[in-house]
Amino acid sequence: MNDDIILDVQNVTKQFPGVTALSDVSFQVRRGEIHGLCGENGAGKSTLMKILSGVYPWGSYEGTILYEGKELKLENRSIRQAIEEGIAIVYQELTLIPSMTVGENIYLGKEPLERGSINWDKLYADTQEILTKYRLDIQPQAIIKDLGVGKMQMTEIAKALSENAKILILDEPTSALSEAEIDQLMEILHTLKEHGVTCIYITHKLDEFFRIADSITILRDGKVVTTQPAQNLNQEKLVRYMVGREMKERFPKGNRQPGEVILEVEDLHARNPQHLEQEVIKGASFNVRRGEILGIAGLMGSGRTELVTTIFGEYGKITKGKIKLEGRELKIRNSREAMLQGISLVPEDRKRHGLVLIQSILKNISLANLDQFASWFRIDDNAELNACLSFSKSLAIKAPNLQVPCDSLSGGNQQKVVISKWLMSKPKILIMDDPTRGIDVGAKYEIYKLMNDLAEKGISIIMISSELEEVLGMSDRVMVMHEGKSTTTLDIAEATQEKIMALATGIA
Repeated sequence: MNDDIILDVQNVTKQFPGVTALSDVSFQVRRGEIHGLCGENGAGKSTLMKILSGVYPWGSYEGTILYEGKELKLENRSIRQAIEEGIAIVYQELTLIPSMTVGENIYLGKEPLERGSINWDKLYADTQEILTKYRLDIQPQAIIKDLGVGKMQMTEIAKALSENAKILILDEPTSALSEAEIDQLMEILHTLKEHGVTCIYITHKLDEFFRIADSITILRDGKVVTTQPAQNLNQEKLVRYMVGREMKERFPKGNRQPGEVILEVEDLHARNPQHLEQEVIKGASFNVRRGEILGIAGLMGSGRTELVTTIFGEYGKITKGKIKLEGRELKIRNSREAMLQGISLVPEDRKRHGLVLIQSILKNISLANLDQFASWFRIDDNAELNACLSFSKSLAIKAPNLQVPCDSLSGGNQQKVVISKWLMSKPKILIMDDPTRGIDVGAKYEIYKLMNDLAEKGISIIMISSELEEVLGMSDRVMVMHEGKSTTTLDIAEATQEKIMALATGIA
């Protein structure tokens, strides 16, 4: 074995009932490199990472994995054993305890003891040593819930490094980060590389591979397509390898013909329901036409999500302003009333707010719409099944059947389940908050086509996106928010990234 190779995956195959998740996968990772791993949702990335981190133990898959020249056999205590071997993973969904400090989270379960009690001085000194070594800008005694997402991500990385990790797996680490926080993470990864830590980096933001990765392995349908130095690739080649075809355009051209104004929001003000002294919406005004896609842009913290969840009846306490639908003023107190009025919301975080992950596809699609199948105090199972099958087929949800739990689906298919649920409620207004977050390029394209189809049928779509290219590629008009206020609404013909950023930052 070449000493330069820290991880050698040889002919790994992993099967589930009716599905081959990985098929004869082989690739190598060099010591101290940042190795990109990419592929569409369902390509096998998550399965492979679960094998490497011990979720799927040795013996549950075929093939061999050599780690530092020896076969990696993660058995009964597999997850703990992987950490002890020096393989740690930082998941997209953070696993920190909000009420604890940074130091307490990093050393949770392995606190330094002295005469049977925790030695707090040593715990915080050791924490500071790790933070200083890897140039992580956090205070050891800071409370997690008081930190931004970027610093929480740093804490997760520090937690992994406290175990003397030799391989650090980062799964979608920038999905909830601002541009400044992403830049900071890139600097941290360079520092880890200087200290000899090997990183496996997974992301759907393809440009990040070319900022940080030394080499890239591409998976498609559970198989390795190629492993190449990053300098030999570009975004177009990556997409072609990932989806197996040329993608002529990222944003499909629709044939939308927006009609009359259907929704009007006039000078809306709202307060945080948990802290009523905090005004989160400070004057938002816009309208939406029938059959159009209205993009909402703005920096993180500008109030975009707070605005749409308030309209949906699930967040802010409205103190001023009006919401009108088809000329009628609405007084919406909860999401049920919003649905009855014809307003639906595909939430930003599908796993926390969009799905019951342990439930089946069928139960998730029908969950908000059971009254459509209820008669005489019982559910018409056949009607429920037929309706869910219809949506599953029209949105091309990839699954063996509708009884499989949603936590077994790829991110793109989970998102289709959420969209199906809200389309079943027959909305006039469909709000989509970051609808392609954490979704690969192929699944994004399918969702874009679906949005076009819905708008052409007369459904009005309000789309929030953190990606300006997506806002410009999919919207008929763009409303920009800054510090809880709507600034202006631009027709797409006059909208540019520069104009939107000037409005979003308050320069314009």
